[in-house]
Amino acid sequence: MGAASLIESNEPEIGELNDIVGFHIRLAHGAVYRHFTETFAELDLTQKQVSVLWLVADHPGISQIEVGTRLRMDRATTMTIVNRLQERDFLRRERSETDGRKQALYATPTGDEALAQAKNAIGEHEDWLKSRFTPEEIEKLVEMLARIHD
Repeated sequence: MGAASLIESNEPEIGELNDIVGFHIRLAHGAVYRHFTETFAELDLTQKQVSVLWLVADHPGISQIEVGTRLRMDRATTMTIVNRLQERDFLRRERSETDGRKQALYATPTGDEALAQAKNAIGEHEDWLKSRFTPEEIEKLVEMLARIHD
């Protein structure tokens, strides 16, 4: 199937843009991001905040530096997100027992509750997204996207 056949007949003609893979990735990202934002409106959490909270909950005592490294975020962004989550009593910082120069992060009970709500919302979001593909297509899509971001 050619790129031209990907556009439905009721959509405006976009010419050669239709042949630009990056253009379609941007459109797909926009649709996924809009749905995510709508799904998470009640929780008042961003994608990055959820990712940080989830990683910390899965790895109690993880350092702030390690969170940033694993999620591919710079130090300033990581610190801003951790500060925001701490202000909301979702995370707490403690001095690392193994390295006094590092901050160890832990989810609080309030954070665990927010994460449980976020996981439910993510489940809804993932169901919406995956409903567009077969299981085989999802596996292949993830594999292909990983080639871009890895």
